[in-house]
This record gives sequence, C-alpha cells and structure tokens, in this order.
Amino acid sequence: MARVIGLRLLGSIGAVLGATILAFVIMRLLPGNPARLILGPLATQHAVNSLSQQIGLGRPIYVQYWRYISDFFQGNWGYSYSDGETVKKLIVERAPATIELALFSFVLAMLSAVALALLATYSHRPITDRIVRGASYIGFGTPPFFLALLLLIFFFKTFHLLPGPEGRLGVQAIPPPEVTGLYTVDALLAGQLHTFWEAVEHLILPSLALGISSWSFLVRLLRANLLEVSREPFITVARGKGLRRWTAFRRHALPNAFLPTLTAGGLVLGEFLAGSVLIERVFNWPGVGSLVFEAIIKQDYAIVQTFILLSAVLFVLVNLIVDLLYAVIDPRVRIPSVATA
Repeated sequence: MARVIGLRLLGSIGAVLGATILAFVIMRLLPGNPARLILGPLATQHAVNSLSQQIGLGRPIYVQYWRYISDFFQGNWGYSYSDGETVKKLIVERAPATIELALFSFVLAMLSAVALALLATYSHRPITDRIVRGASYIGFGTPPFFLALLLLIFFFKTFHLLPGPEGRLGVQAIPPPEVTGLYTVDALLAGQLHTFWEAVEHLILPSLALGISSWSFLVRLLRANLLEVSREPFITVARGKGLRRWTAFRRHALPNAFLPTLTAGGLVLGEFLAGSVLIERVFNWPGVGSLVFEAIIKQDYAIVQTFILLSAVLFVLVNLIVDLLYAVIDPRVRIPSVATA
C-alpha cells in the first residue's frame, strides 16, 4: 500500500509541475506587455520599462519561473489591477459559489447515473434500456452552453417553472449568515428552509447544464460494467446459494461494476470544479468561472494564470484521493509486487 501511495504522489507532483510549466509558458507567449496593461496605453516607454523591472520581467526566465512557483505555493497569487484587489481575495470570495455548483452537479449526475444504469440493466426491458441509451446520446451530442440556453427557454421563459439567470438567489433575497459560503448548507444551519429551497431551485438548471455530458458518460460506463459483471460466474453462485436476483445484483454486481465509475467520478468532479466558466456566465453565477471570464476580457492575466494552476492542483488532488480510495476498496491494486514476483 505504501508503494502505491508513493507512486500516486510522485505522479501527482509531476502532473502539477507540468501544469505550472504550461501555464507559465502560455502566459509568457501571449501578446502584450503586462506592464503596459497595468499602466495603460498613455504611459511612457520609460515608465513601462521601469515597472517591468520592478515586477521581475527583466530577470532570467528560470528566475521568473522559480519566483512564480514559490509565490503560488506561499499563497501570494498576485494583484488584479483591473479589480483593485489581490487575486487571492477575489478567488476566495468567489470559490464557494463554484464549489456549491460543482458538488450539486456531481451528486445529481452520479446518483441519476447509478439509478438509471441499474434500471436499464436489471429490468430486462429493451424499451427502458433504449430510452436510457438514447438520453445518453443526447447528452453526449449537446454542448453544455447550448443546453443551458435550451433549459432557460423551456423551464424559465416558457413555463416559469424554475428561476432564470439570477445568480445564487433571487434579486431581493437575503443570503443566509455565512458559515461555509455554501448557501444551501448555511441556510440549513440557520434554519432558513425558504432560503434553502430557493438556493436549490437556483442550482437545478445550471447543475443540469453542467452535468449532462458527464452523466451521459457515467451512465453508459456503469451500464456496460453492470452487464459484464452480471454475467460472471460468481453471480450465478450467489443466486445458487438462495439469494434473490435483486439482492445478488445489489450486493455483488453493483460494487464490482462501480469501481471504474468511481475513478471516472473523480475526473468528473475535477472537471466540474475547474470547467464551469461558460455555464457560470450563462446563468450569471458569481463563481470563479465568471471571474476568469471577466479577467480574460480585461486581459488580467494574474487571475487567469492563478486559475490555471489552481484547476490543475484541484484536479490532481481529487484524482489522487480517488486513486487511493480505489486502492483501499480493491485489494488487487495494492499487490503489484505479487504479479511481478
């Protein structure tokens, strides 16, 4: 087990370093001088050169990279001259909205994928299986931002069933007392059930738009694994010992088929945490994605650069946890030395 953990940690460190190099190189290749962007188009060239020296642009590239890495891991993420705040403060203020949306989307996608995959494989009804597969094809073929617009037209504009692009709460609603920054959790802690339900209503449409493509992947993956595992001899043995078909399916087929889905779920959660930029913009969601979108328009590269690195670290961290959890659940992952002995 220690060997597995060590290999996973080394791989994770390598992935993070690769992401830092990629972000560093991309930011340096983009057109424009950061000093010129800070001072504005009317600044003299002497002022631009002086500021470039102050912020370290004149130093050797390896010195800039080392300072860039050390500052990032010390929490010094730079200053946003367009917003007049430190990048760390801006991201920390916006992070709870993105985390809440990502977690809600992940839970919705995972639970619905498990339920529908079980329904499609256990029922032995071809029409049910075709409906589930057809829905997954639609999810694969529909871009999330386009689906977001369709959901708004149908549920908000036409039938007025769910709120539109108002953000996390209605315009006149008062947020709950801040404890975690997640409105649903904070509302429950404060006993504000009306605010809790309003926050849930505002989460439904962006969560559906964000999670539909990942749901399509998860439900097809789990369905295929369930069909394969249900044909294994140990399922027949379990049935022969007197277990009912559903009991054997739930106790033996589902846990074995779920392991690849668990790994895929880690990728999905990392994607939700890092990749909700367009969805947040469509629904006016005040998260990190909206902040990055605005920073790209303003050419505020300090925010964009930090977002790239944070996304990489979060993605690697989530998948490291899933890999270790996989090793705990499945003993075969922990015994590579036996196979090579």
